[in-house]
Amino acid sequence: MNDPDSILLHAEEAMTKSLDHLKRELKGVRTGRASPSLIEMVKVEYYGSQSDLKNIAAISVPEPSQLLIKPFDTGAIADIKRGIEASGLGLNPMSDGKTLRINLPALTGDRRKQLVIVCKKAAEEAKVTLRNARRDGNKHSDALKDGATAEDEIETLKTEVQDLLKKFETEVDTLVAAKTKEIETV
Repeated sequence: MNDPDSILLHAEEAMTKSLDHLKRELKGVRTGRASPSLIEMVKVEYYGSQSDLKNIAAISVPEPSQLLIKPFDTGAIADIKRGIEASGLGLNPMSDGKTLRINLPALTGDRRKQLVIVCKKAAEEAKVTLRNARRDGNKHSDALKDGATAEDEIETLKTEVQDLLKKFETEVDTLVAAKTKEIETV
């Protein structure tokens, strides 16, 4: 990275990846209603390797508080059940031999508070990653000082990286506020 444009682009890419990761994390946090995104990233031991549930089964929502999982290979039902139980989501899948059903109980007030804390923790981790991207951008900016880049151009680049950080941090706060509101809505 030997020019300001590539440094800024690299910082923006790193920040975008962090934001995308946060979005995926928040999708998996349970709210009051059933959603396939709650379990689609659950890891399942399938023929000796870890696979995401969405890659080995179809997930649907037949009722507002129920998930239906239809494995593409019915021999994987036991593996899927074990994966969901081991995921730490507190879900109890029931098998009828060909499909798995998960009834989602209503969230208690305490559980809602715990989920809000999980969301805020994920947001803080995302912000740390964003700040690391800023640090890297600033470090690369400082490396330009011994080159042919003007001092004021380097300062402008650092300001642009900082503005990028503020933009992404605001987006993180907005996402978490929306998810918190969704969790707290009864």
